[in-house]
Amino acid sequence: MLENLNNANIVHMKRAFIIHGWGGNPEEGWFPWAKKELEKKGFEVYVPTMPDAYGKKQPQIEPRINAIKESVGVPDENTYFIGHSIGCQSIDRYLETLPLETKIGGVVYVARWLTLKGLDDYEKEDRETAKPWLETPIDFEKVRIISPKSVAIFTKNDPFVDVGNAEFFREKLGSETIVLESGGHLNDESNTKKLPEVIRAIEKLSVNQ
Repeated sequence: MLENLNNANIVHMKRAFIIHGWGGNPEEGWFPWAKKELEKKGFEVYVPTMPDAYGKKQPQIEPRINAIKESVGVPDENTYFIGHSIGCQSIDRYLETLPLETKIGGVVYVARWLTLKGLDDYEKEDRETAKPWLETPIDFEKVRIISPKSVAIFTKNDPFVDVGNAEFFREKLGSETIVLESGGHLNDESNTKKLPEVIRAIEKLSVNQ
């Protein structure tokens, strides 16, 4: 009987998965801080290593989807995702592989991009890496059904992401959008060690769950 009760608690525990960006890693920037803050609020928090971690600049769609699937197991309404940069795309591409009846708690997108600034100035390898992420369509209608609640965070001085992306996410995913005056790409290069907007967003998404 006690074992069954414990299993029930596990099923209903809120889980958050932080998915890092291109060449990132689980210890990057604000991820460790966000993990601790969410754990204080009763979440189980996971920051899985993506296949392109530790400076290898070759993120590929399928390996990332599979890595998220392996980390998450069976998602439910108490499952939340936080993505940074290409990690946001990774989450959406994972979500569109799920059965349509699946429902998750929500997604927080940080520096999410559909297009990239200055792509022509990238090194050839980086342009080739970015190409499938830029050109392979995403079923945003299905993503919105599976995750009807989301928040998208941008900055006005992001060197890679045009703040105009915010309008797209409002229209396609119904995301609440937050545009910060500064902060760059909200990563190690911009020295972003804390990002309170992420915690507030998760709290808002998880209300009444």
